[in-house]
Amino acid sequence: MRSLPLALAVVALGGVLASCSTNRGDQQLRLGAGVALTGNGGLLGQDARTGLDLARQQFAGKQPGLELQLEDTGSDEAGATVAFRRLINAKPVAIVGPSFSQQGFAVMPMADRAGIPVIGVSTTAEGIPQIGRFVARVASPVTVIAPRSLAKAVQLNPGIRRVAVFFAQDDVFCTSESQIFQKAIRAKGLELVAVQRTSVSDTDFQIPITNVLRSRPQLVVISALVSDGGNLVRQLRELGYTGPIVAGNGLNTPNIYPVCQRHCDGLMITQAYNPSLDNPSNRSLLAAFRKGRPADAVPPQVTAQAFTAYQVVHEALASLKASLPQGTSLTSLPLGELRQRLLKTLLAGTYQTPLGELRFSPEGEVLQREFSVARVSMNPDGRSGRFVLLP
Repeated sequence: MRSLPLALAVVALGGVLASCSTNRGDQQLRLGAGVALTGNGGLLGQDARTGLDLARQQFAGKQPGLELQLEDTGSDEAGATVAFRRLINAKPVAIVGPSFSQQGFAVMPMADRAGIPVIGVSTTAEGIPQIGRFVARVASPVTVIAPRSLAKAVQLNPGIRRVAVFFAQDDVFCTSESQIFQKAIRAKGLELVAVQRTSVSDTDFQIPITNVLRSRPQLVVISALVSDGGNLVRQLRELGYTGPIVAGNGLNTPNIYPVCQRHCDGLMITQAYNPSLDNPSNRSLLAAFRKGRPADAVPPQVTAQAFTAYQVVHEALASLKASLPQGTSLTSLPLGELRQRLLKTLLAGTYQTPLGELRFSPEGEVLQREFSVARVSMNPDGRSGRFVLLP
């Protein structure tokens, strides 16, 4: 809930603080992480927490040792500010997070001013890497992601001419993503018959849906978060819309299944993560994720992105350590110098990750090669399903 009072946010943050050591050797360093574990975005943040936990286990015992300090940002800017202040005061070598672009614009400048590398996990709005020199991300920008699912929907339904758009106007990512969708719709010569503003706190969409359906859309595009977006999808179907639905990255998690339930079926979303990718990093992620789960379980995209963020920080630190003169340790460097060297090394590297091969531009934008579009296929129980990659 984005309206979570600051006092409650502080309580929530204190309640979920987790500090997990992976290696107590002489190279022990602290990695901060701030993701949304509570509020209306908490379902997406839980995916990130899973990825961070799996990466911590994967790199346990490997030098340099990392101690992970996890803070709950809540789902609003106030909670993120409290969490990032805690993390900055803990003197980490880098910070992973936050979960949402709106939070990122509020708190990434704090890390940048402190000279701490900060790596966004699911902050995909335009302008994130331009926040400052120490800001980077492993989440590909919405300008790359959004048009792909739209193009696939039109390819599969060539008769589409009339398109309606819903977007959460009080979230900067959803607003940014919706603008990209609308631009792509016009570029394809399609008619934009309705643009409906909503809120991330909305639960009842009957009136806006009824108004939009009067325009007889043949395709609906949604930029929203898990709770509001899932409810919007469900109510669209309940009110009689039968055409295809394209959703943005805010709904890119299996956590939508209990929200829109059987009505999630057929939803199309671009994927930056392909679970069938055959490289050592993804095989490790899959093996770890499937412990205690069905043998064919696959991690959500944000889980893979959080795992990747931890991986690139660890590998950059290992590369930096190898470049130091013999007998010099990472912890012997002044913290400010270590952070600057880490940033330079991280941006110069090439990484084989669960997302495929990644590099970074000089300003911290992720450069990723592989994407696909998935369609949700719900199981007969109406509460579980899977993302099926489309050819």
